[in-house]
Amino acid sequence: MFNVLQIIVAILIAVAMAMALAHALEFPGKMRLTKEAYFAMQPIYYPGFTIGGGVGEFGGLIATLILLFFTPWGSAQFWLTLVALLGLVGMQAVYWLLTHPVNQFWLEGENLSGFSAGFFSFGANRSNEAHPLDWTDLRNQWEYSHVVRAGFALVSLIAIVIAISLN
Repeated sequence: MFNVLQIIVAILIAVAMAMALAHALEFPGKMRLTKEAYFAMQPIYYPGFTIGGGVGEFGGLIATLILLFFTPWGSAQFWLTLVALLGLVGMQAVYWLLTHPVNQFWLEGENLSGFSAGFFSFGANRSNEAHPLDWTDLRNQWEYSHVVRAGFALVSLIAIVIAISLN
């Protein structure tokens, strides 16, 4: 059963990595887009990336925590699984601190319903009248945050694959 859990964790982390890597690979092309093209493109990510990210990141976080609980304390597998978990936690921290606030801006005016409406309105603070942000500041924050998230995902995936290979 332990091996099955390890494989499930690896798959979920791979899904999280796929979502983050897709965003990171788009980075060079998206940085060349005009304001109009960029604004037109941003809503295409929803709900697909929301579903994939939820399954991979949230599912991976929970499954990795469970796996860590069943991994022998102090073993190389334990420490590698902990690194994988910390990478997923890092992804979440970057998302909630940097990516999510900008998602709310991109989706302003979009007709979202159900879970998406609640998720993207969480922590909503769309106006900053004292210091209005330029769209390129928002773009840069969103794009660079995804590159950082891909780095955390890569660390998680490498750590869990090495941990599994130690069986």
